[in-house]
Amino acid sequence: MTATLFPSGDPAADRRAAFAETLAQMGDHAAAIEVMEGALALTPGWAAGWFVLGTYLEAAGRTADAAAAWDRAVHSDPADPLGAGVKRDLVRKVPVVESLPPAFVETLFDQYAPRFEHALVEKLSYRGPDLLLDALRAAGFRHAAHAMDLGCGTGLMGVALRPFCDRLDGMDLSRAMLAKAEAKRVYDQLDKRDIGTLELDGALHDLIVAADVFIYLGALERVIGWCAGSLAPGGWLAFTVEEGQDPITLRDSRRFAHSRDYVAGLLAEAGFVETAMVPCVLRQDRGQDVASLCVTARAPGLRAAQSDGEADTVAA
Repeated sequence: MTATLFPSGDPAADRRAAFAETLAQMGDHAAAIEVMEGALALTPGWAAGWFVLGTYLEAAGRTADAAAAWDRAVHSDPADPLGAGVKRDLVRKVPVVESLPPAFVETLFDQYAPRFEHALVEKLSYRGPDLLLDALRAAGFRHAAHAMDLGCGTGLMGVALRPFCDRLDGMDLSRAMLAKAEAKRVYDQLDKRDIGTLELDGALHDLIVAADVFIYLGALERVIGWCAGSLAPGGWLAFTVEEGQDPITLRDSRRFAHSRDYVAGLLAEAGFVETAMVPCVLRQDRGQDVASLCVTARAPGLRAAQSDGEADTVAA
């Protein structure tokens, strides 16, 4: 339980929270709410407690009260490692956030790391690495001297990429996921970074991939700009997104969907060429296919002066 993972510091409150969890598991949400409110009377600044109370209130159909509880959780801990603000915005039907709190994403995947690959591949039929490689090959990609795997997770994409790269680096926000990736020994360097706040550092790559990563960012302007500035001339960018009708949509899954027009517009504004967007099924969610887009694009090539004029040439 979330409250157990993030204890209050007050043993009496923690005991009440554990009892509330038992009541909730038995389906008695009204009693669970009452007991959890008693725990919070002892520890009013306990963010995890307010988050859990919100889940009980939501289960009881009291969505307005649930939103208020999640709001208290955010005020108690503005870093919001449990994603209370996202839950609040979803039940209020107000698209307030354009990205997920980094602390929430880090906490989510730190907890998820031990079972991540089994759940994603075996249970959800995840196909991101294969889809991206197929799309890159179809676009003409053959080899990269230096590749970057954004949001590398446990290294599923890295394993697929390694045969096509001289150097392969990765970055992720979750230390636990990075430990899993390190154990695969396919990366030359791994860094713990928040890809939503990357700054240009002068390093150039021939390939940047982001498999099932941008769904946690929402607004993509900054990361697309970083990719444009971090690719060598003629370098490749490949990523997946869940497909939506609006430019950015926060879904009940607490993932973002993006529209074709939004993605195409960002890539064009950033100067990318040879953009291709292939409809695909990235994974399943609750037994349903997740309609997605597999996107490839290329940085502009070298401009070489010719004796009889100028011609654009794209680096191989």
